[in-house]
Amino acid sequence: MSVKDKRTAKSNEKSADRRAGNSAERSRERRAGNSTGQKEKNSAPKVAPAWMADLPVQIGQQYEAEIIGISHDGEGVGRVNGFTLFVAGALPGERALVRVEHVKKQYGYARLLQLVEESAERVMPVCSIYEECGGCQLQHLSYEAQLRVKRQQVVDNLQRIGKLDVAGETSEGIVVHPTLGMSEPWRYRNKAQVPFGEERGGLIGGFYAQGSHRIIDMEECLIQHEANDEVVARVKEIGARLGITAYREETNAGLLRHVVVKVGFRTGEIMVVLVTNGSTIPRVDEWIDGIRAALPSVKSICHNINVKQTNVIFGGETRVLWGSEVIYDYIGDVKFAISARSFFQVNPVQTEVLYGKALEYAGLTGDEVVVDAYCGIGTISLFLAQRAGQVYGVEIVEEAIADARKNAELNGMTNVHFEAGPAEVVLPEWTSQGIRPDVIVVDPPRKGCDAALLATILELQPRRVVYVSCSASTLARDLRVLVDGGYSVAEVTPVDMFPHTVHVESVALLVRNETDAENPY
Repeated sequence: MSVKDKRTAKSNEKSADRRAGNSAERSRERRAGNSTGQKEKNSAPKVAPAWMADLPVQIGQQYEAEIIGISHDGEGVGRVNGFTLFVAGALPGERALVRVEHVKKQYGYARLLQLVEESAERVMPVCSIYEECGGCQLQHLSYEAQLRVKRQQVVDNLQRIGKLDVAGETSEGIVVHPTLGMSEPWRYRNKAQVPFGEERGGLIGGFYAQGSHRIIDMEECLIQHEANDEVVARVKEIGARLGITAYREETNAGLLRHVVVKVGFRTGEIMVVLVTNGSTIPRVDEWIDGIRAALPSVKSICHNINVKQTNVIFGGETRVLWGSEVIYDYIGDVKFAISARSFFQVNPVQTEVLYGKALEYAGLTGDEVVVDAYCGIGTISLFLAQRAGQVYGVEIVEEAIADARKNAELNGMTNVHFEAGPAEVVLPEWTSQGIRPDVIVVDPPRKGCDAALLATILELQPRRVVYVSCSASTLARDLRVLVDGGYSVAEVTPVDMFPHTVHVESVALLVRNETDAENPY
């Protein structure tokens, strides 16, 4: 990832590190006609559509379902009389007694009542609030099985959406490697974005229950760095002592909306961002003194102002209350400055794995010209610049380009050039200046590459394209376009950036189909 959601929504606060699953669950509920807070327009009983009577399952009835897979939302994919039912909490290989709750013509949703036959890969979730919280979807599945499921997710999308052949035991095609996982798949997140609320007159801070904006108070999150938990706990205590009120979404009243914590894994530096519904924090000096006394590793305390009635976390204005404007961390040997609003990968351990694979696929020898589209704050660009002759990074978010230039200067790298603008516009301008890329790296948001950028890549015909993806479905769609335009997908490596969630990142290598014998690849 680069500045994925900031790029698409002009604000990275809608980030890929949202509490994964909440929005998908709300979307599922809307599709099923039962979204949170929906009101009946009248009290007249609804007449069921005629097609419902022809379904092999009926709402409210119980059935024994065979679970054959896991959906992209983390639900078990069940079959009853050939009909598909999505069952939260069920795992492949299980048989389960379920009750049908919602149906569509082609599929439905059912509640897990009882496991008739349990998977050997089922494990006991270690988190005490796992059943309520929407952050993790796969804690009840062994980690080894999670890695296999994520690889299969990539394979299924390449075949179903991309119509691409994947190599099997007896068939040729794209090699999809096993998912690169973590030796210790816990405590990997360097950033927490915690909403605050009130309960029984006291401050609470945690994460949203699935399909709602009801906050589940949290003492610890086992996928967050321990420092994140400590900061949230101390802010609760200090806020309660100072009589700080929490923001109430329904009335747009109250002060404290979110606490955002960023931790430098390598440096140990901590940034705390208080996001408030107002420009003034009462007794702010006591806030600062209390945080500094309780948390000596804190290097920066910032204040972000968000007075809009919105689900977006950050507002447009950020002030430094105390300390530095940035903290620092590393990816490999490259140092990065991290501000309150800048995007930085939330799993630094696996980011090095991900970027290492991208560097491997780029096949650099030291002379190549590389273009990094969607470069963000320059994370991949600077990683590649260690081996490339020249790297050109382009990004539509101007603030990110400013950060990228600062990061290049921070590392003394002079073989990198950054420019703000749409990649499909900037790349042809560079070409007119005589810049011809040997390798193009793309790291788009979840929506995938812009169609105009794909067309530009096909026009420029670099020898290699390295595609870093956070969405297997849009990866498959875009690979199809590049394959039809004269490229072959050599191999794909899934990388587990977010253990215990359904999300998987991938790195794909595409090589140009060379027809010119004088210029073979």
